[in-house]
Amino acid sequence: MNKKFPIHPAKPERVCWGCDQYCSIDSMACSNERSPHPVELFGEDWLAWGDNHQHDQKPADPPIKPGNEFQNETNK
Repeated sequence: MNKKFPIHPAKPERVCWGCDQYCSIDSMACSNERSPHPVELFGEDWLAWGDNHQHDQKPADPPIKPGNEFQNETNK
């Protein structure tokens, strides 16, 4: 089971956030380069950046059935 991802860690610069091991920067197990926490990259409101605006869009058109790609709008 994965560990719960901390939303606002106290000292994010002390931990590598690349996987769910959350290694100390002194002893990283999976890489030799530290992965920063999103709060370090995007600021304190990083969680609000999500895909909120994508839900306001209308759904895509349904796929065209084979053989109907030349059908006129009046025949639908």
